[in-house]
Amino acid sequence: VQLQASGGGLVQAGGSLRLSCAASGLTSSIAVMAWFRQAPGKGRDFVAHIRTRNTSPYLADSVKGRFTISGDNAKNTIYLQMNSLKPEDTAVYYCAASGGSLVRFDYWSQGTQVTVSS
Repeated sequence: VQLQASGGGLVQAGGSLRLSCAASGLTSSIAVMAWFRQAPGKGRDFVAHIRTRNTSPYLADSVKGRFTISGDNAKNTIYLQMNSLKPEDTAVYYCAASGGSLVRFDYWSQGTQVTVSS
């Protein structure tokens, strides 16, 4: 499985961005896809996950009400719609995939930088 994340960029506070993560390879083995982020000097934090078979989404409290995770199974792609962005959302964002685990992800994308200016 290979994951390709895209869509990062520079945006002003209050703005929006949409990240995409396209999966290729043995995509039938994927049951959960997720987004994580890592701010400068900090550890990697969970942002959101979605189950590919029933599209059940879950978001971290820090982004609830502002971010939405969705998926397009036909395109093997998930999205992270980020609205009302804050400077503290600045981070490198990664997507990840697993065969079912919500805590151990076997596949990771390269990062995409999101920078929110105040």
